[in-house]
Amino acid sequence: MIEKYRKEFNKNFSQAKYQAFLDDIAGEFNYSQPFRVAETPIFLPNEIKNQLLEACHEILDVVYAPDFKGKTEGALEKASIVPGEDEAPVFLAMDFGMCLDEKNKPIPQLIELQGFPTLNGFQYYLADKHRKHYNIPDSFSTHPEKMSREEYVDLLKKVIVGGEDPKQVVLLDIEPEKQATKIDFLFTEKMLGIKILCLSDLKKRGKSLYYLNEDRKEITVKRIYNRVIFDELYKREDLPREFHFTDEIDAEWVGHPNWFYRASKYTLPYLNSKYVPESHYLSPEIEYPDDLQNYVLKPLYSFAGSGVELNVTEKMLDGLEKKENYILQKKVSYARLIESNDDPAKFEIRMMTVYDKETKKVRITNNLVRLSKGEMIGVKYNKDKEWVGASIAFFEG
Repeated sequence: MIEKYRKEFNKNFSQAKYQAFLDDIAGEFNYSQPFRVAETPIFLPNEIKNQLLEACHEILDVVYAPDFKGKTEGALEKASIVPGEDEAPVFLAMDFGMCLDEKNKPIPQLIELQGFPTLNGFQYYLADKHRKHYNIPDSFSTHPEKMSREEYVDLLKKVIVGGEDPKQVVLLDIEPEKQATKIDFLFTEKMLGIKILCLSDLKKRGKSLYYLNEDRKEITVKRIYNRVIFDELYKREDLPREFHFTDEIDAEWVGHPNWFYRASKYTLPYLNSKYVPESHYLSPEIEYPDDLQNYVLKPLYSFAGSGVELNVTEKMLDGLEKKENYILQKKVSYARLIESNDDPAKFEIRMMTVYDKETKKVRITNNLVRLSKGEMIGVKYNKDKEWVGASIAFFEG
């Protein structure tokens, strides 16, 4: 979006450079991630960066307010409540679609909110790979709040590992070796030295959790960096395990699972900002908006865009079994702002935050970008297209 750098990047781009970039990522662990990494990063000017920061802080003011837990008790009604919940989410991801306002100026619009960790490891190293293979100005940063690379790693170590031995801190998921985010797990393990573990490998004795290392020695688990998505967990009744999320344990959650529900689509109707599209809870008594065609239907308890309906009708809403499990959100139209090799691409940017319990401060730490040329962001809408997929933003220095 900074014309000078966009034109320079596109002029100097070659398929050979792109392939070398991909090969370097794959060669790090002899593993190719299943999702598409885009040909290009994006370059965002200060005007856009400042809008994103303003939007983030307005949302953070709501989520980290003293009354937020009281407002979101209803979000846990459909959840298996996990003991040991902390006072605030350690991680928050805010997804913004880049749109145009009434004056045809770019403006971010909040699409999704997740009280759940995202690709903290992969995005850090992805920026390094871009710098290695492309000409990225030194003054540009992927960290929007003037955080150094060293500060970023130190903060993640402090928050995730704490003062424990990294071997006693586990990154937990269901069959992590099969997850699309495995590449992030590998980079996180490299960065922090923590153990990647499947839920079925956790052993339980009383309230203590442990796992067996390569030498069959018991290693007590002190902290859990949780990456288990409830949607998947509920579907895996076949998974053998000694530990259930509803168990009381001595280990500390880093990213407590209950925040997956509290800071989510459930929160959207509580947000009042020019950066947040109008949102409403559905209920059996609600009167549908007259301009229903201008709304999207979103299930409250889903992940990664599953179940979203773009073409909403009264018949569709009348047919819902449990209306209270959905919200209506005003549609936004993503702008095609990124010049590519053919058609311009639109993009969504995820702003990533980390909360330090010791200082009680939230830092906006990093970002994740998804480029698209299809109707929506996502693989099935971008088949056989180029200059789409996962990327990162470099903010003007």
